[in-house]
Amino acid sequence: MWNRPWTTKQGFLIGGILVFAGLALQLGVGPVGWGGFAWPANGVAMAALLCLVAVVSLLRGKVYLFRFVGTLQAAIPAMVCALSLTIVMGLTRQTSGGTWLHRMQAFWPFVLVYAYMALILGVVTLRRLSRLCGGRWSRRKVRDVAFVLNHLGLFLAMTTATLGHADMQRLKMTTVVGQPERRALTREGEVRHVPMAIRLRRFVMETYDDGTPRRFASEIQIQTRGGKTLQATVDVNKPVEVDGWRIYQHGYDTQMGAMSQTSVLELVSDPWLPLVYAGIYMMLAGAACMFLMGRVED
Repeated sequence: MWNRPWTTKQGFLIGGILVFAGLALQLGVGPVGWGGFAWPANGVAMAALLCLVAVVSLLRGKVYLFRFVGTLQAAIPAMVCALSLTIVMGLTRQTSGGTWLHRMQAFWPFVLVYAYMALILGVVTLRRLSRLCGGRWSRRKVRDVAFVLNHLGLFLAMTTATLGHADMQRLKMTTVVGQPERRALTREGEVRHVPMAIRLRRFVMETYDDGTPRRFASEIQIQTRGGKTLQATVDVNKPVEVDGWRIYQHGYDTQMGAMSQTSVLELVSDPWLPLVYAGIYMMLAGAACMFLMGRVED
């Protein structure tokens, strides 16, 4: 079964081992507790993953398993396993409660398979990156640049989106005209203090002829932690960005309508999001590079 050279058969066996190991962990310790991966724990996890990529790359000539990790025969089964689990996640409603089927991001097989995918991406990218460090530039090197941009971008977007999930905050704040507010609520109803004070100056509503809302927004004053005072209008789908927070218009007192003296705002903080965007932009740059190369060759 494990006779060398290994093929996609062994690749699928490794994927199966990860799934069964994940099921054992799920039954033994429960779902993945992402709450414990808030900074700096997720930073340590990222550093550990990068170290593992470096170790596997350095020892690939001595350990056959490490050599296999960087092959297409390992990558294809890993992608099939990851895609299958992703399809299950896409076909089921993901909630904070319920069975593992509805909490795929906390399902151990899902996490282990994606961690294995990240390891493969890191090893393959590092190996191709090493080819860029020597020799003269040629068309092959340009292909290597496109390859590195695509794979490194995917690695960065995938890992930072996952590890940064624990640091993301999505809060609801109810503001009242003339009263500064620093408190907001989590989805679970826990009170959190945000690093700014928001005072509702005026709630604005525009309606159609039949009286249904056409637009509603909040004119607010923001006092930042640094002592700056900002005036802004928060409109639906037009958030205001302040000190790494995005402030969205969420709701109002529907009984009072246009005369509402309260406004519900949604505050979102995702400090890892710039890294996710950086990964996406790298993939776009890699795709553009491949497209331009194809045009030149034509």
